[in-house]
Amino acid sequence: MTVALITHPDCMAHDAGPHHPERPARLTAVLGALEAPEFQSLIREMAQEAPVAAIRAVHDGAYVDRIMAVHLEGDDRLHLDADTAMSAGSLRAALLAAGGAMQGVDAVMDGWARTVFVAVRPPGHHAEPDRAMGFCLFANAAIAAAHAQSAHGVRRVAVLDFDVHHGNGTQACFETNADLFYGSSHQFPCYPGTGRPSERGVAGNIVNVPLAPGSGSAAFRAAWQDVIIPALERFAPEIIIISAGFDAHRLDPLAELNVETADFAWLSAQLVAVADRLCGGRVVSLLEGGYDLDALAAGVVVHVRALMGV
Repeated sequence: MTVALITHPDCMAHDAGPHHPERPARLTAVLGALEAPEFQSLIREMAQEAPVAAIRAVHDGAYVDRIMAVHLEGDDRLHLDADTAMSAGSLRAALLAAGGAMQGVDAVMDGWARTVFVAVRPPGHHAEPDRAMGFCLFANAAIAAAHAQSAHGVRRVAVLDFDVHHGNGTQACFETNADLFYGSSHQFPCYPGTGRPSERGVAGNIVNVPLAPGSGSAAFRAAWQDVIIPALERFAPEIIIISAGFDAHRLDPLAELNVETADFAWLSAQLVAVADRLCGGRVVSLLEGGYDLDALAAGVVVHVRALMGV
């Protein structure tokens, strides 16, 4: 199976500050793990910046203008909220993250890759149409979905999110469009406080399965096997985008689920199998959270193995 890896070293230049959990070392750990011999067949591509027009297709124009106008130097930082900050390298990193997601869509739609892993930061699933939030500047998955529709004539796009935190930003971008599906398992109660089962979108196109703190493998797998995947199959997407966060792992410091690395391997294989059945195997996976470096690296390894069909 032809699998692409899209990344860029400038994504490490985004620096939210000392001791911030969303740190450059996350991407170092991910890319280091993917240097193992078993991953030498990956087609490695450099991310390119997203055009501003693609960002505006998802985000409020005034918000985009504010972010694009930020120019920082040296060690200066701008705090957008209590959790989200920009440094001198943040704008380029965010544009590369969104652009890498768009390139992933191009790769699977043009057919030169079957699946793609986009290893970029900052993450995106908390960024709402009109504001940054939760370490995120731009809604990378939603931007990729909009690009699939506008550039490739795709109608039905699904985003599947197994990050421990609910992707309120992706949901906000999707909830009024019946051609966009968002399925998420996440800890609840937990940041950002959204993601109740009652949040269903205009046509049942939002499927949330909250998991209580302390939930482990059985609850995590049941959420996907019994609820989200059957809903995904009914939706019948033409492309699947994954928000791949690995912070549901039992070692992660920011939440309290007890998911194991083996569960990420299982779910990744399930999603690839669903894509094979429904949409010609087209999967674009975007890095979201994961803040214990060892657990993050281990999760990425099993996830990319599944994308490779191993």
